[in-house]
Amino acid sequence: MDIIELSWWQLAVAGALVLLLAVCTHLARLDIGRPLLIAAARTMVQLALIGLVLEALFTVGSLPWIALMALVMLLVAGREVMARQKYRLTGGWAFGIGTVSMFVSAFSVTVLTLAAIIGPEPWYTPQYAIPLLGMLLGNTMTGVALSLDRLTESAWRQRAVIENRLMLGQDWKQAIGDLRREAMRSGMMPMINAMAAAGIVSLPGMMTGQILAGTPPALAVKYQILIMFTITVGTGFGTVLAVSAGSRRLFDGRERLRIDRLKAH
Repeated sequence: MDIIELSWWQLAVAGALVLLLAVCTHLARLDIGRPLLIAAARTMVQLALIGLVLEALFTVGSLPWIALMALVMLLVAGREVMARQKYRLTGGWAFGIGTVSMFVSAFSVTVLTLAAIIGPEPWYTPQYAIPLLGMLLGNTMTGVALSLDRLTESAWRQRAVIENRLMLGQDWKQAIGDLRREAMRSGMMPMINAMAAAGIVSLPGMMTGQILAGTPPALAVKYQILIMFTITVGTGFGTVLAVSAGSRRLFDGRERLRIDRLKAH
């Protein structure tokens, strides 16, 4: 089956629909028209640039350049995690915890999937490594950001409750235990919902893209199942790591709540 090429004027039609949506939100006084247009412009510019970068990377195919690309993706994801938190840990901890959590979870799952499951030669073949890491990082970023935001905001609002529990003799894990569990659930729930609805309510993006590119649906389904499972694992472990480290940072060595380590943004 031939692939239907898309021209720039066809993309401009889709962009005009986004512009129409921005106008409607402005008339409804939702105050999201400007962020919507900025996000749309960033999407267009960033994807156009990454297309050029990937073409060059696929041509070179060397491990150092792939590692550099992965590092840039990780640092940008860490910055996005920090930016999405209303109450951030001070001293760079918001960025550090999010970045390390994503590195440990997303990178380890990506390497395991490439080396032990998909098995391209070499294992870091950019046509497989970069898209897989991108999907894992993107979804893990969302889970980590949601969980940390839920944790820090809950700790800020319920600081009196936590301190009362500490005074009653509970240790820091018990005092903040329910908030930790709720934060972890909030980070994992989007992927659980996505898996529950996949194939019935929605056709996931990777599967749709492969089918549009001419891949047999049966093969596209196999890849999508693999991706959904690996994304869920990466998001789950990343969320657990981030919440565990973030909640511990809220207390000092004497198990006192240090709410001054949070700053509103």
